[in-house]
Amino acid sequence: MVDDVTRPLPTVLATGAWLKNQACLLASERVLWSGPHGDLSTPEACQALTQSVDALFLPDRPLAAVAHDLHPDFFSTTLAQRCASQHGVPAIAVQHHHAHVAAVVAEHRLEQPVIGLALDGVGLGTDGTPWGGELLWVHHEKWQRLGHFQPLPLPGGDRAATEPWRMGCAVLHALGQAEYMSTLFAHAVGSARVDAVRQLLARDVRCPRGSSAGRWFDAASALLGLVLVQHDEAQAPMALERAAAAWLADHGNTDAACDALVDPNMTRLMLREDGLLDPLPLLSTLLSAKPPARRDAGDVGRRAALFHLTLARALVDWATRAARMCDVGTVCLGGGCFFNRILSAEVEHGLRAHGLDVRRPVTHSCGDAGLALGQAWVAAHQTRLATAPNDSKETSCASPFPLK
Repeated sequence: MVDDVTRPLPTVLATGAWLKNQACLLASERVLWSGPHGDLSTPEACQALTQSVDALFLPDRPLAAVAHDLHPDFFSTTLAQRCASQHGVPAIAVQHHHAHVAAVVAEHRLEQPVIGLALDGVGLGTDGTPWGGELLWVHHEKWQRLGHFQPLPLPGGDRAATEPWRMGCAVLHALGQAEYMSTLFAHAVGSARVDAVRQLLARDVRCPRGSSAGRWFDAASALLGLVLVQHDEAQAPMALERAAAAWLADHGNTDAACDALVDPNMTRLMLREDGLLDPLPLLSTLLSAKPPARRDAGDVGRRAALFHLTLARALVDWATRAARMCDVGTVCLGGGCFFNRILSAEVEHGLRAHGLDVRRPVTHSCGDAGLALGQAWVAAHQTRLATAPNDSKETSCASPFPLK
């Protein structure tokens, strides 16, 4: 589609996500944000969102649509649908990771197609499964999923997000090393719980698969013995980042030190011909020496740094190949995993070294707190397209994979 940039965007309200909720109103060049509501898990947070939505309306700007997350059970979704019905306008569902990339596009007012890396904990995909490690082609309301992280079983479902040891078990199961589950985790969570998870994985029961990048970070943290059970959000990946940062600081954080740490063949093992990025070979290297219980902090830090640097280089190669084959010059980084300073800096540096323009959020969060802007941007373009003369030209990106 050739976007008519001379036509102002219609006014769209977006109700945000479930976690770290914020709503926003996109009115042509203006973006009005609500205050933060936190997670929509309490009646108080839901009531606060309802009040914020009422306060965002502009009397002189008629509403054209209300945007919301694809997940049908979020309070933000039901509120958006109710609000749209009251105002006689469409309620438009926007896929979570499309919205993450679109939020970056909106902030920087990019009119050209972009490649997006959307990495986070979870968001509902169009196939009904949990997504979270996504390589996308995005042009406003148009988008394609070009690739994703290798899906990993989530033993026990949602509990896997708060108990990283379960993700460690999932990796051990995938590597054919289930016998080490008790060695690594029974001392902390008990043999009975480890045996129960081993059975879930062996029977493939209550093990939905998800492409979440965040769960791979959780698995790495658990396998290195850093955090087995999370008491705070993102506790496991933050501990993994701290260990990596400490090791890099002790070794000068130089390009030479980083190059010496990373095996250049590993990224080729991780990038599959079907477009998937598979961290399993990388996780295998974290287990290739003495068990975590007998490692010192320096050894754990080195392996944490290895995880970050190798994953970053794989992401750079993944996105660069997609950009070249889709003839796109800009890569947008979105999703909560880019709060990780090592990952974001390494990915941005690597992409720029390949001559690509890299855009990240500047004025809003890269996590779910900034998601509403992407929802509104997508819905505004979709609404404008529906009312435009039917003389636009469609564009898309043929899948750049299999990788060569």
